[in-house]
Amino acid sequence: MMKAETIEPAIQACFCEIHTKLKEAEKIARAARACADAGSISEAIQVSMNIEQLVYEVGRLHDAACLLARNATIGEGG
Repeated sequence: MMKAETIEPAIQACFCEIHTKLKEAEKIARAARACADAGSISEAIQVSMNIEQLVYEVGRLHDAACLLARNATIGEGG
């Protein structure tokens, strides 16, 4: 097991990056919605394609945070 004080900053960094990527995905989704609302469905689809990679990366970052937490002694008294 790894010590919590070693792992916690890495987990925090993962969640910070997750937050950043999700905010970026939200901006893309808003742009795609604006295109769709304006009647340009094909443009909306094209714009939305940029979300896929962000969602993939968020998933991997979440997997990493969970793996780190499983290998830490967080909440177990050190």
